[in-house]
Formats: sequence, C-alpha cells, structure tokens
Amino acid sequence: MSWNPYKRLLALIPGQPLDAGQVTAVTTDGVTIQLVDGATIRARGEAAVGEHVYVRGGVIEGPAPALTGVDQEV
Repeated sequence: MSWNPYKRLLALIPGQPLDAGQVTAVTTDGVTIQLVDGATIRARGEAAVGEHVYVRGGVIEGPAPALTGVDQEV
C-alpha cells in the first residue's frame, strides 16, 4: 500500500462505469450506441450496426452478449 496521500485518494475514487448497448450507426470517426437504459452515446472504436458492445469512457471495449433487461420488484 502506498503512503502517498494523493495515490491513496485516487484509489478511493471509482473508475468509469462499464456500459452495454447496441450499435445504431457507424461514421468515419466512431459509432453511435443505444445503451440498455435508452440513452444514446458516441464512442470510438469499430463495430457493425446491430452489434452489441461494451463501452467504458467513450471507447468500445469489446463485444457484449445480446441479452434483454429484466425488471424485478422486491
């Protein structure tokens, strides 16, 4: 464990979330992705229209399974 207070503070801050979505459009500088929650974002990377991908920080990380969401009440 580091004794540097700044590095210890950075370790407490959460990183970028991992999102999943479906590619809806491809352009020369990236893709448009519709996330599972309905939001639309632009991301860097390569993918074909209709593919499901994982996105973190505006960059495609890889393919994702084509699963549907489930709402459950407790």
